[in-house]
Amino acid sequence: MKIRNAAVALAIGVSWLASGAMAETVGISMPTKSSARWIDDGNNMVKQFQDAGYDTDLQYAEDDIPNQLAQVENMITKGVDVLVIAAIDGTTLSNALANAKAADIKVIAYDRLIRDTPDVDYYATFDNFKVGVEQANSLVEGLNERFPDEKPWNVELFGGSPDDNNAYFFYDGAMSVLQPMIDAGDIAIPSGQMGMDTVGTLRWDGAVAQARMDNLLSANYTDKKVQGVLSPYDGLSIGILSSLKGVGYGSGDMAMPIVTGQDAEVQSVKSILAGEQYSTVFKDTRELARVTVGMVEAMLKGGEPEINDTETYDNGVKVVPSYLLEPVGVDKSNWEEVLIGSGYYTADQIQ
Repeated sequence: MKIRNAAVALAIGVSWLASGAMAETVGISMPTKSSARWIDDGNNMVKQFQDAGYDTDLQYAEDDIPNQLAQVENMITKGVDVLVIAAIDGTTLSNALANAKAADIKVIAYDRLIRDTPDVDYYATFDNFKVGVEQANSLVEGLNERFPDEKPWNVELFGGSPDDNNAYFFYDGAMSVLQPMIDAGDIAIPSGQMGMDTVGTLRWDGAVAQARMDNLLSANYTDKKVQGVLSPYDGLSIGILSSLKGVGYGSGDMAMPIVTGQDAEVQSVKSILAGEQYSTVFKDTRELARVTVGMVEAMLKGGEPEINDTETYDNGVKVVPSYLLEPVGVDKSNWEEVLIGSGYYTADQIQ
Protein backbone atom coordinates (compact mmCIF):
# COMPACT_ATOMS: atom_id res chain seq x y z
CA MET A 1 0.00 0.00 0.00
CA LYS A 2 2.85 2.40 0.87
CA ILE A 3 4.53 1.73 -2.49
CA ARG A 4 1.27 2.39 -4.33
CA ASN A 5 0.70 5.64 -2.40
CA ALA A 6 4.26 6.77 -3.12
CA ALA A 7 3.77 6.04 -6.81
CA VAL A 8 0.55 8.04 -6.88
CA ALA A 9 2.23 10.95 -5.09
CA LEU A 10 5.14 10.86 -7.53
CA ALA A 11 2.77 10.85 -10.51
CA ILE A 12 0.88 13.82 -9.10
CA GLY A 13 4.15 15.67 -8.49
CA VAL A 14 5.41 15.03 -12.02
CA SER A 15 2.08 16.13 -13.46
CA TRP A 16 2.17 19.32 -11.30
CA LEU A 17 5.68 20.21 -12.45
CA ALA A 18 4.89 19.44 -16.08
CA SER A 19 1.89 21.73 -15.97
CA GLY A 20 4.11 24.64 -14.94
CA ALA A 21 2.33 24.97 -11.61
CA MET A 22 5.58 25.54 -9.71
CA ALA A 23 5.46 29.20 -8.75
CA GLU A 24 8.32 31.47 -9.68
CA THR A 25 9.91 33.35 -6.80
CA VAL A 26 10.53 37.08 -6.46
CA GLY A 27 13.22 38.16 -4.02
CA ILE A 28 12.33 41.52 -2.42
CA SER A 29 15.09 43.42 -0.61
CA MET A 30 13.91 46.43 1.41
CA PRO A 31 16.18 48.84 3.32
CA THR A 32 14.57 49.14 6.76
CA LYS A 33 11.49 48.73 8.91
CA SER A 34 12.25 51.98 10.75
CA SER A 35 10.09 53.85 8.22
CA ALA A 36 6.40 53.00 7.91
CA ARG A 37 6.72 53.72 4.21
CA TRP A 38 9.05 50.73 3.56
CA ILE A 39 6.82 48.41 5.60
CA ASP A 40 3.91 49.42 3.36
CA ASP A 41 6.03 48.86 0.25
CA GLY A 42 6.97 45.36 1.35
CA ASN A 43 3.43 44.41 2.31
CA ASN A 44 1.96 45.80 -0.92
CA MET A 45 4.44 43.91 -3.08
CA VAL A 46 4.02 40.61 -1.25
CA LYS A 47 0.24 40.83 -1.58
CA GLN A 48 0.24 41.78 -5.24
CA PHE A 49 2.91 39.28 -6.27
CA GLN A 50 1.16 36.47 -4.41
CA ASP A 51 -2.20 37.47 -5.90
CA ALA A 52 -0.50 37.18 -9.32
CA GLY A 53 0.68 33.66 -8.51
CA TYR A 54 4.30 34.25 -7.45
CA ASP A 55 6.12 33.17 -4.32
CA THR A 56 7.98 35.93 -2.49
CA ASP A 57 11.04 36.20 -0.27
CA LEU A 58 10.87 39.56 1.55
CA GLN A 59 13.89 40.69 3.57
CA TYR A 60 14.60 43.92 5.48
CA ALA A 61 18.23 44.93 6.06
CA GLU A 62 17.63 47.53 8.81
CA ASP A 63 19.87 50.11 7.09
CA ASP A 64 22.90 47.82 7.39
CA ILE A 65 24.72 47.64 4.05
CA PRO A 66 26.58 44.34 4.68
CA ASN A 67 23.29 42.84 5.85
CA GLN A 68 21.54 43.84 2.61
CA LEU A 69 24.41 42.44 0.54
CA ALA A 70 24.24 39.14 2.44
CA GLN A 71 20.47 38.95 2.00
CA VAL A 72 20.70 39.60 -1.74
CA GLU A 73 23.48 37.03 -2.16
CA ASN A 74 21.39 34.51 -0.22
CA MET A 75 18.42 35.10 -2.51
CA ILE A 76 20.68 34.54 -5.53
CA THR A 77 22.00 31.31 -4.00
CA LYS A 78 18.44 30.11 -3.32
CA GLY A 79 17.62 30.68 -6.99
CA VAL A 80 14.99 33.42 -7.04
CA ASP A 81 13.78 34.26 -10.55
CA VAL A 82 13.78 38.06 -10.14
CA LEU A 83 15.25 40.49 -7.62
CA VAL A 84 13.42 43.68 -6.61
CA ILE A 85 15.81 45.86 -4.62
CA ALA A 86 15.34 49.14 -2.76
CA ALA A 87 18.99 49.82 -2.02
CA ILE A 88 20.33 51.29 1.21
CA ASP A 89 23.37 52.58 -0.65
CA GLY A 90 22.88 52.48 -4.41
CA THR A 91 26.63 52.21 -5.07
CA THR A 92 27.40 49.00 -3.15
CA LEU A 93 25.60 46.27 -5.09
CA SER A 94 27.74 45.87 -8.23
CA ASN A 95 29.37 42.56 -7.30
CA ALA A 96 26.11 41.03 -6.06
CA LEU A 97 24.30 42.03 -9.23
CA ALA A 98 27.10 40.63 -11.38
CA ASN A 99 26.40 37.32 -9.62
CA ALA A 100 22.69 37.74 -10.33
CA LYS A 101 23.45 38.35 -14.00
CA ALA A 102 25.60 35.22 -14.13
CA ALA A 103 22.67 33.27 -12.69
CA ASP A 104 20.29 34.81 -15.26
CA ILE A 105 18.31 36.60 -12.55
CA LYS A 106 16.63 39.83 -13.66
CA VAL A 107 16.93 42.90 -11.43
CA ILE A 108 14.52 45.77 -10.85
CA ALA A 109 15.66 48.81 -8.87
CA TYR A 110 12.73 49.79 -6.66
CA ASP A 111 12.29 53.50 -5.96
CA ARG A 112 16.04 54.00 -5.40
CA LEU A 113 18.35 53.84 -8.40
CA ILE A 114 21.13 51.25 -8.22
CA ARG A 115 24.30 52.89 -9.50
CA ASP A 116 27.61 51.87 -11.08
CA THR A 117 26.47 48.58 -12.60
CA PRO A 118 25.23 47.39 -15.99
CA ASP A 119 23.30 44.59 -14.30
CA VAL A 120 20.10 46.40 -13.39
CA ASP A 121 17.36 45.87 -15.95
CA TYR A 122 14.60 48.34 -15.02
CA TYR A 123 13.74 51.02 -12.51
CA ALA A 124 10.30 51.60 -10.94
CA THR A 125 9.91 54.88 -9.09
CA PHE A 126 8.11 58.20 -8.83
CA ASP A 127 9.02 61.39 -10.65
CA ASN A 128 11.56 62.38 -8.03
CA PHE A 129 12.44 65.77 -9.52
CA LYS A 130 8.73 66.60 -9.44
CA VAL A 131 8.62 65.59 -5.75
CA GLY A 132 11.15 68.33 -5.02
CA VAL A 133 9.26 70.84 -7.14
CA GLU A 134 6.06 70.03 -5.24
CA GLN A 135 7.83 70.45 -1.88
CA ALA A 136 9.26 73.83 -2.86
CA ASN A 137 5.96 75.08 -4.31
CA SER A 138 4.20 74.09 -1.10
CA LEU A 139 6.88 75.82 0.98
CA VAL A 140 6.41 79.05 -0.96
CA GLU A 141 2.63 78.76 -0.79
CA GLY A 142 2.84 78.36 2.99
CA LEU A 143 5.25 81.28 3.36
CA ASN A 144 2.90 83.52 1.40
CA GLU A 145 -0.01 82.34 3.53
CA ARG A 146 1.60 82.63 6.97
CA PHE A 147 4.17 85.40 6.48
CA PRO A 148 2.85 87.54 3.59
CA ASP A 149 4.63 90.77 4.54
CA GLU A 150 7.93 89.47 5.92
CA LYS A 151 10.19 89.09 2.88
CA PRO A 152 12.89 88.09 2.59
CA TRP A 153 11.77 84.87 4.22
CA ASN A 154 14.35 83.11 6.38
CA VAL A 155 14.54 79.51 5.18
CA GLU A 156 16.82 76.55 5.96
CA LEU A 157 17.41 73.61 3.65
CA PHE A 158 17.59 69.90 4.44
CA GLY A 159 18.52 67.16 2.02
CA GLY A 160 18.09 63.40 2.09
CA SER A 161 20.77 60.75 2.44
CA PRO A 162 23.77 61.37 0.13
CA ASP A 163 23.98 57.64 -0.68
CA ASP A 164 20.40 57.68 -2.03
CA ASN A 165 20.29 58.86 -5.63
CA ASN A 166 16.72 60.14 -5.14
CA ALA A 167 17.92 62.70 -2.60
CA TYR A 168 19.67 64.66 -5.35
CA PHE A 169 16.57 64.70 -7.53
CA PHE A 170 14.45 65.92 -4.60
CA TYR A 171 16.96 68.68 -3.84
CA ASP A 172 17.47 69.72 -7.45
CA GLY A 173 13.72 69.80 -8.06
CA ALA A 174 13.20 72.00 -5.02
CA MET A 175 16.07 74.33 -5.91
CA SER A 176 14.68 74.81 -9.42
CA VAL A 177 11.91 76.72 -7.63
CA LEU A 178 13.83 78.22 -4.70
CA GLN A 179 17.11 79.32 -6.30
CA PRO A 180 15.49 82.03 -8.47
CA MET A 181 13.76 83.35 -5.34
CA ILE A 182 17.04 83.34 -3.44
CA ASP A 183 18.71 85.18 -6.31
CA ALA A 184 15.86 87.72 -6.36
CA GLY A 185 16.16 88.37 -2.63
CA ASP A 186 12.76 86.94 -1.72
CA ILE A 187 14.29 84.07 0.27
CA ALA A 188 17.32 84.28 2.56
CA ILE A 189 19.37 81.34 3.89
CA PRO A 190 20.80 82.85 7.11
CA SER A 191 23.10 79.87 7.77
CA GLY A 192 24.48 80.01 4.24
CA GLN A 193 24.24 76.20 4.17
CA MET A 194 23.32 75.01 0.68
CA GLY A 195 24.16 72.06 -1.57
CA MET A 196 23.71 68.35 -0.90
CA ASP A 197 27.29 67.99 0.33
CA THR A 198 26.34 70.35 3.20
CA VAL A 199 22.63 69.78 3.87
CA GLY A 200 22.38 66.00 3.26
CA THR A 201 21.14 63.81 6.13
CA LEU A 202 22.79 60.38 6.21
CA ARG A 203 20.35 57.43 6.28
CA TRP A 204 17.42 59.86 6.39
CA ASP A 205 17.88 59.93 10.18
CA GLY A 206 15.39 62.16 12.00
CA ALA A 207 17.64 62.44 15.06
CA VAL A 208 20.44 63.77 12.87
CA ALA A 209 18.05 66.32 11.34
CA GLN A 210 16.90 67.39 14.81
CA ALA A 211 20.47 67.89 16.00
CA ARG A 212 21.34 69.92 12.90
CA MET A 213 18.23 72.09 13.35
CA ASP A 214 19.26 72.69 16.96
CA ASN A 215 22.66 73.89 15.76
CA LEU A 216 21.18 76.08 13.02
CA LEU A 217 18.89 77.80 15.50
CA SER A 218 21.54 78.44 18.12
CA ALA A 219 24.10 79.69 15.59
CA ASN A 220 21.90 81.81 13.31
CA TYR A 221 18.61 82.72 14.97
CA THR A 222 19.37 84.43 18.26
CA ASP A 223 18.12 87.72 16.80
CA LYS A 224 15.83 86.56 14.00
CA LYS A 225 13.17 83.94 13.30
CA VAL A 226 13.14 81.07 10.85
CA GLN A 227 10.02 81.04 8.68
CA GLY A 228 10.48 77.98 6.48
CA VAL A 229 12.31 74.67 6.38
CA LEU A 230 12.63 72.56 3.25
CA SER A 231 12.45 68.97 4.50
CA PRO A 232 12.45 66.16 1.93
CA TYR A 233 10.98 63.41 4.16
CA ASP A 234 8.44 63.13 6.98
CA GLY A 235 10.89 61.34 9.28
CA LEU A 236 13.21 64.36 9.07
CA SER A 237 10.29 66.76 9.45
CA ILE A 238 9.31 65.24 12.80
CA GLY A 239 12.85 65.78 14.11
CA ILE A 240 12.99 69.32 12.72
CA LEU A 241 9.63 70.15 14.33
CA SER A 242 10.82 68.79 17.69
CA SER A 243 13.78 71.15 17.53
CA LEU A 244 11.60 74.13 16.61
CA LYS A 245 9.06 73.41 19.34
CA GLY A 246 11.91 73.01 21.82
CA VAL A 247 12.80 76.70 21.51
CA GLY A 248 9.21 77.94 21.50
CA TYR A 249 8.05 77.95 17.90
CA GLY A 250 4.34 77.24 17.63
CA SER A 251 3.57 79.01 20.92
CA GLY A 252 3.11 82.61 22.02
CA ASP A 253 4.09 85.04 19.29
CA MET A 254 6.45 82.56 17.57
CA ALA A 255 4.56 81.26 14.55
CA MET A 256 5.45 77.74 13.46
CA PRO A 257 7.67 77.83 10.34
CA ILE A 258 6.43 76.20 7.15
CA VAL A 259 7.89 72.66 7.15
CA THR A 260 7.49 70.32 4.19
CA GLY A 261 7.80 66.52 4.00
CA GLN A 262 7.31 63.37 1.96
CA ASP A 263 5.61 59.96 2.21
CA ALA A 264 2.40 60.97 4.03
CA GLU A 265 3.28 58.91 7.10
CA VAL A 266 0.52 58.78 9.70
CA GLN A 267 2.42 60.78 12.32
CA SER A 268 3.05 63.56 9.84
CA VAL A 269 -0.53 63.63 8.59
CA LYS A 270 -1.61 64.07 12.22
CA SER A 271 1.01 66.81 12.56
CA ILE A 272 -0.44 68.59 9.52
CA LEU A 273 -3.91 68.47 11.05
CA ALA A 274 -2.46 69.84 14.31
CA GLY A 275 -1.05 72.85 12.46
CA GLU A 276 2.60 71.85 12.85
CA GLN A 277 3.97 70.27 9.65
CA TYR A 278 2.57 72.19 6.70
CA SER A 279 2.56 69.61 3.92
CA THR A 280 3.82 66.28 2.66
CA VAL A 281 4.06 64.48 -0.68
CA PHE A 282 2.01 61.32 -1.12
CA LYS A 283 3.48 58.47 -3.14
CA ASP A 284 0.98 55.64 -3.50
CA THR A 285 3.09 52.55 -2.88
CA ARG A 286 0.21 50.34 -4.03
CA GLU A 287 0.68 51.81 -7.51
CA LEU A 288 4.45 51.37 -7.35
CA ALA A 289 3.92 47.73 -6.40
CA ARG A 290 1.47 47.33 -9.30
CA VAL A 291 3.99 48.72 -11.80
CA THR A 292 6.73 46.48 -10.37
CA VAL A 293 4.55 43.37 -10.60
CA GLY A 294 3.80 44.27 -14.22
CA MET A 295 7.52 44.61 -14.98
CA VAL A 296 8.25 41.21 -13.45
CA GLU A 297 5.42 39.48 -15.30
CA ALA A 298 6.53 40.95 -18.62
CA MET A 299 10.17 39.91 -18.12
CA LEU A 300 9.38 36.38 -16.99
CA LYS A 301 7.12 35.90 -20.00
CA GLY A 302 9.83 37.11 -22.36
CA GLY A 303 8.19 40.45 -23.07
CA GLU A 304 9.13 44.10 -22.62
CA PRO A 305 7.89 45.90 -19.50
CA GLU A 306 5.98 49.13 -19.88
CA ILE A 307 8.26 52.15 -19.35
CA ASN A 308 7.79 55.89 -19.77
CA ASP A 309 11.30 57.28 -19.32
CA THR A 310 14.51 56.35 -21.18
CA GLU A 311 16.56 59.48 -20.52
CA THR A 312 16.55 60.58 -16.88
CA TYR A 313 18.20 57.87 -14.80
CA ASP A 314 21.84 57.40 -15.78
CA ASN A 315 23.41 55.17 -13.14
CA GLY A 316 26.97 55.93 -14.21
CA VAL A 317 27.19 52.93 -16.52
CA LYS A 318 23.89 52.99 -18.41
CA VAL A 319 20.59 54.83 -18.64
CA VAL A 320 18.18 52.52 -16.84
CA PRO A 321 14.75 52.21 -18.52
CA SER A 322 12.23 53.50 -15.99
CA TYR A 323 8.58 53.88 -15.15
CA LEU A 324 7.83 57.11 -13.28
CA LEU A 325 4.66 57.57 -11.24
CA GLU A 326 3.15 60.93 -10.31
CA PRO A 327 3.55 62.25 -6.74
CA VAL A 328 0.70 64.19 -5.11
CA GLY A 329 1.10 67.12 -2.73
CA VAL A 330 -0.95 66.85 0.47
CA ASP A 331 -1.85 69.51 3.03
CA LYS A 332 -4.75 70.37 5.30
CA SER A 333 -6.95 71.27 2.32
CA ASN A 334 -6.90 67.91 0.52
CA TRP A 335 -5.59 65.22 2.88
CA GLU A 336 -8.97 63.56 3.33
CA GLU A 337 -9.74 63.38 -0.38
CA VAL A 338 -6.28 62.07 -1.30
CA LEU A 339 -5.49 59.72 1.58
CA ILE A 340 -8.90 58.56 2.84
CA GLY A 341 -10.74 58.83 -0.46
CA SER A 342 -8.18 56.61 -2.18
CA GLY A 343 -8.45 53.99 0.56
CA TYR A 344 -4.76 54.31 1.45
CA TYR A 345 -5.70 55.08 5.07
CA THR A 346 -8.91 54.77 7.04
CA ALA A 347 -10.22 57.73 9.00
CA ASP A 348 -9.59 55.77 12.22
CA GLN A 349 -5.85 55.60 11.45
CA ILE A 350 -5.59 59.38 11.33
CA GLN A 351 -7.73 60.17 14.40
